Amino acid sequence: MFITNAYAQTAGATGMEGNLMSFLPIIMMFAVLYFLMIRPQMKRQKEQKAMMEALKKGDEVITVGGIIGKITKVTDNYVTVEVAANTEVVIQKSAVTMLLPKDSIKSIN
Repeated sequence: MFITNAYAQTAGATGMEGNLMSFLPIIMMFAVLYFLMIRPQMKRQKEQKAMMEALKKGDEVITVGGIIGKITKVTDNYVTVEVAANTEVVIQKSAVTMLLPKDSIKSIN
């Protein structure tokens, strides 16, 4: 039972390299998943948080329910939105989805 030199070299190399190469596709899938899904989601969350913190009186917004209105009062967790003349709704800041440009409500009506 003699082992040739060529076989001995390849058997030793495939032991460690084989294990590493078998995990390479899994590592690549996690890298692709991170750059295509996780990273953009984190960026959107950061932008949403910055937008909620920057809300101020007079801003025009769209809520999660699709209500368009003008902010009349801002507190720590809640925003009062005027949706029609003398009609105000109190909502959570997290319910605001989009900040509209100035005078957008006038152009819609």
